[in-house]
Amino acid sequence: MGRPGRSIMTLLATNDRRNVFVGDEDDRILASELFDSLQAATFDGTGITREAYSARESLALDIVEDKARALGLSTERDAGANLVITLEGTEPELPFLACGSHLDSVPQGGNYDGAAGVIAGLAILAGFKAEGFRPRRSLKVFGLRGEESSRFGRAYMGSSALLGALRPEELDARDRHGATLADSMAALGIDVARVRRGEYLLDPAQVAGWIELHIEQGPVLVARDLPVGIVTGIRGNLRHRAVECRGEAGHSGAVPRWLRRDAVFATAELIGHLDRHWRTLLERGRDLVVTCGEMGTDPREHAIARIPGTTRFSFEVRSQNAETLETFYDIFRSECAMISEERGVSFEFDRRVESKPALLDAGWIARLKSAAEALGLPAEEIPSGAGHDAAVFANAGIPSAMVFVRNEHGSHNPQEAMEIDDFLAGIAVMRIAIRDALQ
Repeated sequence: MGRPGRSIMTLLATNDRRNVFVGDEDDRILASELFDSLQAATFDGTGITREAYSARESLALDIVEDKARALGLSTERDAGANLVITLEGTEPELPFLACGSHLDSVPQGGNYDGAAGVIAGLAILAGFKAEGFRPRRSLKVFGLRGEESSRFGRAYMGSSALLGALRPEELDARDRHGATLADSMAALGIDVARVRRGEYLLDPAQVAGWIELHIEQGPVLVARDLPVGIVTGIRGNLRHRAVECRGEAGHSGAVPRWLRRDAVFATAELIGHLDRHWRTLLERGRDLVVTCGEMGTDPREHAIARIPGTTRFSFEVRSQNAETLETFYDIFRSECAMISEERGVSFEFDRRVESKPALLDAGWIARLKSAAEALGLPAEEIPSGAGHDAAVFANAGIPSAMVFVRNEHGSHNPQEAMEIDDFLAGIAVMRIAIRDALQ
C-alpha cells in the first residue's frame, strides 16, 4: 500500500505547449532542496564546476549523503570512493537493484547533468522507506565519481574502475595541472593497485540491474514536446584528445603555395574530407556523429603574417555500432596519411581512447514503457547520443536501462533547463518500474 499522495499523479494539459505532470510533493521538496544546495556549494561564478576526483565533487557527495542519513537511510563509500545509499531488502543476500548517476561536472557546466539521476534515486528510496515498502532484494543508489572526460580525457572512470574496465595506462593520464588519475584516486582512499590490475571492485553478479535517470543532452524531447523518453541504446566513441599536424612555419608573403607545408590548410582539408565521408555513411543508413571540438594554432606563435607550422585538434567519432566506429576511424587515419603525403605535413596522435556502444535491456525498456503508459505519459523510445555510466554496466553484463528527462539548451553549459515537473514525471516512471521489479 502506498502513502496517501503517492498515487495522485496525473498528466494535465495546459494552455501552453507543455504538459505539466503533477507528481509527489515530497519528491518536489526533496529535489528542490538538493538542487539548490548543490548549486550554492559548487557554483563557480558562471556555471557549476565539480570536476572528477576533486574536492568539489566530494562536497557534492557529502551533501547528498547528509540528506540521505537525515531521511533514515544507510550510506557508505564503496571501494571506488563512490557514495552508496541503501534500502535493505528482506533477503539482502540476493543481488541488489541499483540506480543513480554521477555527481561530477564539466567546468562551468550545468546543475542537472548527472545529479538529477542521483537525486531521483534518493527520492525513490526515501518514498519507499516512508511508506514502509521493504522489498526482497536491496535497492541501492550510487552517486558515482568521474563520469566526465573533461579532466583526464577518459569518461566513466568511476563506473569503469568498479567493473574492472580501466586500462593501466589510463590511470597515468594527467590533468592540465599535471596530476595523474591514479594519484587523484589514491588521495580518496581508492586502492589503485587493484584498479590497475583490472580487479572488480563491484562484482557484476551481485547487481540485478542498473536504472539511470538523466537529462537529455540533445534537443529531441524538446522538439517533440515530450516530458520523458525511454532510452534504447547508448553510442560508443573513439577519441584522440590531441592530434598535432606538423608542417613548417614561414613568411606569409614569401613562400608560394607549391612550397608550403601549411598545417592549417592541411587540417582544414582533412576535416572537409571527413565531413564528406560522414555524409556518405549517413546516406547508407549508418548511425554516426563526428566532432573536432578543440582546434587551434599555438597562440604563442600564431600571427597574421606567419604560415602556421603546427595545429592541434581533438577528434571524436560516436556510433551505436562498433563496426561503424572502426570503419570511420580507419578512414580518418587513411585521410591523415594521404594529406601528409600531398602537403608535406605529418600527423601525430596521442593515446586512442574508446568507449563501447551499449544496447539497453529489452525487458527493462518494456517495464519503463508500461510504467509511463500507466501514468498517462508518452512512452517514446529514444537513442542516446551522449555516453552514460549505464553503458559500462550494460557492457559488464548487467541488465541496464535509462529514462531521459526533457531539458532545454543542451548540456555541459550553465543554461541547462530541466523543468521540475518533467523531473517528477521521470521519477514516477522509475518508481513504478522499480517497484514492479522488486515485488
